[in-house]
Amino acid sequence: MINYPKEAHWNPVLFTLPSNEILLFYKVGKNPGTWSGFLKRSFDNGNSFSDSEIFPSGIYGPIKNRPMLLDDGTLLCPSSQESFDAWACYMEITDKSVKSWQRSSPITDPENSRGIIQPAIFLTKDGNIKMLARSFKQGYIYTATSTDKGCSFSNATPTTLPNPNSAIDAIKLLDGRVLLVYNHSKKKRFPINIAISDDDGKTWKMKLSLENKRGEYSYPSVIQSKDGLVHITYTWKRKKIKHLVIDPKLL
Repeated sequence: MINYPKEAHWNPVLFTLPSNEILLFYKVGKNPGTWSGFLKRSFDNGNSFSDSEIFPSGIYGPIKNRPMLLDDGTLLCPSSQESFDAWACYMEITDKSVKSWQRSSPITDPENSRGIIQPAIFLTKDGNIKMLARSFKQGYIYTATSTDKGCSFSNATPTTLPNPNSAIDAIKLLDGRVLLVYNHSKKKRFPINIAISDDDGKTWKMKLSLENKRGEYSYPSVIQSKDGLVHITYTWKRKKIKHLVIDPKLL
């Protein structure tokens, strides 16, 4: 599976296409400022994977959270880039072949050049694409909206939700609500909470604390399975990966 045994491998993202082809995106390099983006494919339900495909320089694929497949076949990959003292989000745009790429303009807050990374995206009721993202030292989760299928976004603005420079993930539930997993703090990676929005991210209600004792709980990932249950994983104190299953009807 691994072509570079002496290098760090980062932020794997799995995505299943309608054809049942599984895409495994990941990054390889000493740090986020120098890594490269890679892809492996599985055609047998994950029992085996193809050789690695390396992306062109400056293309990384979905940087942490899952991509979105649009009705027209466009695969929208929420991505970001980190440099010496500045961050920016992008959308990397491809199709189901994942062979050619376009990249949107940077999605930034003009009032804060240090920027945002690791966006999570979801489709709103009116057909727009909304993004939520981790911020550098601003202390809040940021949001932006696209009205042209991810080709461009509004300027990023802070939400009311705190962020201690830590990763988040969000999904649109089958019932139309948006579920967000995040650290409800401006300084520490605890607690790790679930918030729910009934209006596509305009307002949020904190519904459940997954961990509220001192420690580090980070890098959440969330999906909803076909049976309607929500599966959440996150790093537990940098020692283990914890997996929780929740019935969203109870939230």
